[in-house]
Amino acid sequence: MKSIKNKQIVVGADFAGYPLKEAVVAHLKEQGWEVTDYGVTDPTVEDTDLMFHRIGLRVGAAITEKEFDRALLFCGTGMGIHIAASKCPGVHAGVVESVPAARRAITGNGVNVLAMGAFYVAPSMAIDIVEAYLSADLGTDWEWWPNFYEFHKLACDELDAFNYEEYKANGFKVKHLGDYPLKLERKSKL
Repeated sequence: MKSIKNKQIVVGADFAGYPLKEAVVAHLKEQGWEVTDYGVTDPTVEDTDLMFHRIGLRVGAAITEKEFDRALLFCGTGMGIHIAASKCPGVHAGVVESVPAARRAITGNGVNVLAMGAFYVAPSMAIDIVEAYLSADLGTDWEWWPNFYEFHKLACDELDAFNYEEYKANGFKVKHLGDYPLKLERKSKL
């Protein structure tokens, strides 16, 4: 598996997301990243295989097949391409438009596919978002919150194991793989 610890990532963008993707990829390459691109690489070439949902599915499949551990997606809003990627098993995709949201997407939700919309996110902000996202892991920076990692890892595991037919047969109740107390923690003042 190509991993972020080895500075390897897969990206994809449709025509609307292409300019934002190019700015982010240029930055990543300057930082020594190996980038695999499954989306638009030449905006002058018309290819219907490069519609947002088809790119989202291809990148999502790369995560499902464990070719990569994380991915970046770009389209006009970030929404459509992330919905497509989310159809693939084991994909936890999220759309973000800020650095704090990107950081929390990985630290609290284990997002392995991060999407952004070129209509809403400026290139310099996208670079900051990507740096925040790639510099953290599930549970990072939450040492003060008891069981933060375990609580959120449980959610990721239950979502990975989710089967709609079983859920429906069980009266729309999730099969619990474990439990942790439900208490919103606040960081104490030092």
